Amino acid sequence: MKTYLLIPTLILLTLMGCSTFQNEEDRTKDWSASQFYTEAKDALDNGNYKTAIELYEKLEGRFPFGKYATQSQLDVAYAYYKYSEPESAIAAVNRFLRLHPNSKQAPYALYLKGLVNFNRSLGFLSRFIPTDTTQRDPGLSRDSFKDFSDLVRKYPNSEYAKDAHQRLLYLRNNIAKSEVNIAQFYLKKKAYLAAVRRAKKVIEHYQRTPSVKPALEVMITAYDKMGLTQLAEDNRRVLKINETSGNLVKEIKADSWGNQLWDFFELDKN
Repeated sequence: MKTYLLIPTLILLTLMGCSTFQNEEDRTKDWSASQFYTEAKDALDNGNYKTAIELYEKLEGRFPFGKYATQSQLDVAYAYYKYSEPESAIAAVNRFLRLHPNSKQAPYALYLKGLVNFNRSLGFLSRFIPTDTTQRDPGLSRDSFKDFSDLVRKYPNSEYAKDAHQRLLYLRNNIAKSEVNIAQFYLKKKAYLAAVRRAKKVIEHYQRTPSVKPALEVMITAYDKMGLTQLAEDNRRVLKINETSGNLVKEIKADSWGNQLWDFFELDKN
């Protein structure tokens, strides 16, 4: 008897589920591109990033051409960024730039891409607890540096260029310090030639950064350990000249140019 009661119940639940699914699908069935965009934008502004992403993607799927589809391709990148899906955000930006290389919003797209990589290089905890980001893999910092460099080079007069330039200074210092950290690691491991090569890279490519002094010190110690007295003395003279002339740059703090760098910029997409 219980079996006979169970079957109608299952059928009823199945029909209810199908009805709910159908209602959800029907909700946007007759929406115009304009309504899709308005609803997606409202969701984004209210912090409902998952909903915004779904609506932007549906908009483009149903209306692949026109101004709303174009704008949604860029807005969804920002939604992914705020939803903490950086890979999807970068993929969306790259797609937008590939489809619309001459768009007036290209500077914003490049800035957003740089910002995504910038915050990835800082790491989650660094947004709340200051840490030494130079101990991390510098790969993401290099990616962000390239993004901001492209922005400053291609669009030097854009509204994002000034902030991008500030971040470039910070990133350049960080990348240089990462190289020094590696050089010092090699020095501790008594891999003196490898330490010299890393330190030389800082001297050659990252002049006017705070890392020049420790790089010279690594080279001096490594040359001394290898018995290359003349080379050690040459670098001591360079270090002394730079210290006397005041050419060595003091370390730039993360918040020396305004708010702390791990604070997000709320981008104006209008």
